[in-house]
Amino acid sequence: MSVMALDVEKIRKDFPILDIKMNGKPLVYLDSAATSQKPKKVIAAISKFYKRYNANIHRGVYQISVKATEEYEKSKKKVASFINSESFEEIVYTRNTTESINVVALGWGEQNIRKGDHILISEMEHHSNIIPWQILAKKKGAVLDYIKVDRKTAHLDEASIEDQLAKSPKLVSIAQCSNVLGTINDVKRIAGQAHKMGALVLADAAQSVPHMPVDVRDLDVDFFAFSGHKMLGPTGIGVLYAKRILLEQMPPVFGGGDMIRSVDFLDFTPNELPWKFEAGTSNIEGGIGLGVAIDYLKKYRMADIRKHETEITKYALERLGNANINVFGPDIKDTDSRTGVISFEVPGVHPHDVAAILDSEGVAIRAGHHCAMPLVVNVLGKTAVSRMSFYLYNNQNDIDVAIGALDKVRDKFRHSRG
Repeated sequence: MSVMALDVEKIRKDFPILDIKMNGKPLVYLDSAATSQKPKKVIAAISKFYKRYNANIHRGVYQISVKATEEYEKSKKKVASFINSESFEEIVYTRNTTESINVVALGWGEQNIRKGDHILISEMEHHSNIIPWQILAKKKGAVLDYIKVDRKTAHLDEASIEDQLAKSPKLVSIAQCSNVLGTINDVKRIAGQAHKMGALVLADAAQSVPHMPVDVRDLDVDFFAFSGHKMLGPTGIGVLYAKRILLEQMPPVFGGGDMIRSVDFLDFTPNELPWKFEAGTSNIEGGIGLGVAIDYLKKYRMADIRKHETEITKYALERLGNANINVFGPDIKDTDSRTGVISFEVPGVHPHDVAAILDSEGVAIRAGHHCAMPLVVNVLGKTAVSRMSFYLYNNQNDIDVAIGALDKVRDKFRHSRG
């Protein structure tokens, strides 16, 4: 193993929850793909908002309202810089990745998808990037197509990409990283191919933005969706990036409050971007917390976070391989094209039993279909799988403890069958 890219022991001290015990044992948190833990600075920033300047934004001229507005808008500028958007006007706050994708389906999709049009997604999508398009396709009489997953490589099948793009879809919506397989999709290349066929492109970036450098202008995607709670920020805050021209063309999805410029009894004029898409009182503390989370991530550089997670993932794959655990996703030799997500199975043991026994050992993992039922059930042929996922605060000791707990899983079930 190479020297770790980050000082993880120093980082771990910033996360209070890592000091707790679970079932009397030190917490080993391996479920960051579901939600990340929060550093002290994020927790403190949210607490400070409530203690020192809790007021509604864009409403008052008194000092704490002005302060709240400034901090909230400053967070949008941080997000824009973090993903290299041209301006904060292209950054719409939502509740999460799911809502961001739904805003595109309800705003852009309702206006542009017609009967017989094709919408293209892949077999490895999260339900959040499936259901909105199923609803839209049924309502409009459109066709929802799927890029197949190559079962040997755990990557998107190249021939299937070509075949489906040949149908000239109106929209291609693809996860940049799979939350089950860990596969990193070449969104930039797919976007280039899709644009040549006249399609717009949405990237579900829930599993990429927290873990690697991203640049929306380099990727040249039209829409880009991600969540704050997976990148050290609070829950209830998500981001929709969209090219300005598209946001200008899209009608508001939600009505009332902050999205209005003027209104009379018969009609209204929507607010300027990005407030046009943010009705009602905003998640002010969520935006502020997300901005501080971005400050924290930038301190450690996303390239180094990515390098660290790649090293941890390789180490975990080696340990799992030596323990004869079945792993899903790209091969260990292909760790450069996978994130810190490893789905696996202990032969003969249900994933829920695996998770329960690991919980008794203080190890938190996820078990189930991971909101990607078509992938897990129809592609992998499983009813559920176990999943461990890593972040900048995980170290090799976390992996060693998890492997030790998995040894106990096998011992327990071996004896129960004996």
